[in-house]
Amino acid sequence: MQLIWLRSDLRLHDNTALSAAAARGPSVAVYLLSPEQWLEHDDAPCKVDFWLRNLGELSLALGKLNIPLLIRTASRWDAAPKVLLDLCRELKIDAVHVNEEYGIHESRRDEAVAQTLKAEGIDFYSYLDQLLFSPGTVLTKTGTYFQVFSQFRKVCYDRLRRSLPELVSAPGIQAPLKISSDEIPARVEGFDTPKDSLIALWPAGEAEARRRLDTFADAQIDYYQSERDFPAKPGTSQLSAYLAAGVISPRQCLHTALQSNQGEFESGKVGAVTWINELLWREFYKHILVGYPRVSRHRAFRPETEALAWRDAPDELAAWQEARTGLPIIDAAMRQLLETGWMHNRLRMVVAMFLTKNLLIDWREGERFFMRHLIDGDLAANNGGWQWSSSTGTDSAPYFRIFNPLSQSEKFDAEGVFIKHWLPELAGLNKKEVHNPANVGGLFGIADYPSPIVNLSTSRQRALAAFKNLPSRQAAGGGYE
Repeated sequence: MQLIWLRSDLRLHDNTALSAAAARGPSVAVYLLSPEQWLEHDDAPCKVDFWLRNLGELSLALGKLNIPLLIRTASRWDAAPKVLLDLCRELKIDAVHVNEEYGIHESRRDEAVAQTLKAEGIDFYSYLDQLLFSPGTVLTKTGTYFQVFSQFRKVCYDRLRRSLPELVSAPGIQAPLKISSDEIPARVEGFDTPKDSLIALWPAGEAEARRRLDTFADAQIDYYQSERDFPAKPGTSQLSAYLAAGVISPRQCLHTALQSNQGEFESGKVGAVTWINELLWREFYKHILVGYPRVSRHRAFRPETEALAWRDAPDELAAWQEARTGLPIIDAAMRQLLETGWMHNRLRMVVAMFLTKNLLIDWREGERFFMRHLIDGDLAANNGGWQWSSSTGTDSAPYFRIFNPLSQSEKFDAEGVFIKHWLPELAGLNKKEVHNPANVGGLFGIADYPSPIVNLSTSRQRALAAFKNLPSRQAAGGGYE
């Protein structure tokens, strides 16, 4: 008997471990609930709810193939070896199959499980699945992990041209086993159920993920490059939550994008090329996680930036978290996150730079807050994005590159449509005033809307000074976008 241990791969189609197990013989699937570990990793309640809902859909799909889905609890991952060994003994399992995961805690967990099982004569197989290339196979000429995305991407393109990763066939129907599937819990202790309005935005299941991918490829990918930076437009694929939970695979995304672009990576439709680029950024940050494990340990990628004089400013941090900074584009973006579990990518950069540069608050505070609210929370992508914005990461924005929230707002939400949707108290302002209500409020400001908590110009100078004082700083320059 084969056991598939499901993790961030909650799908039937193009699932490497699932198909490999089923090809070897009768198979059973298991999912471990690990609430203490999830809390420690700052997983959002809406993300845990999304996992559970997707498990429910997957259980139905597996049931049609006579593959039971069992639920076990290993509250922390160090309990996983014993829990899985007990299950293997109970079911007389010959081999356990998993798709690789890449955080340092995930790697240690899998090594411990593999050792425990092998000591009992149970095989442990792990497969490349959530990436296009195994970490350690895309390296510089000197054999090190890339630190610059454009160089990493070039090697990926060369490899993809020679050999495109193939999609894996879904398993067939197996003979029924005398094992019943377990009921999927509706909630897990420690994680509140999100509002119905949030749940409705993110329907569970492969069919929904596939529908989103196909709709994007058919109707939107051509405009992706020109519209993806405008938060009021439906310019993005809205697939990140499904990718993070493995409800759809990067291979499926890549194949669909290439189909829409006659098989081209770097020519043809600029929208498709740009979107494939984003898939490779996702890949890049996961390779960074493996090549530079310090980023899994809440450390800066660039060690010299650990000496930055971050400010301890709890009131300003709370204002940022609660969407009351007095800067409409920041507050609208934060409300979008709090209400939907998701934030537009351009705005993730804008709010991150505001926190780390204008407020000079440690990027780790922002990283943690995002993880606690994002339905698509992913350690590699979230850490990569925060360290990019705060100029502490790999291939990051130079420290003197500081987004100006007002000019970003005027450029990417010129009519104020996004701002007014999330900040209805500003609906009465015209498209010029809405970006900076402090200019129009006179002595008392706009009713129900706060004054800015920081002066953008002086706070920018403060950030530049803090970075210039680092032991090893980048070449000086200017630029306030």
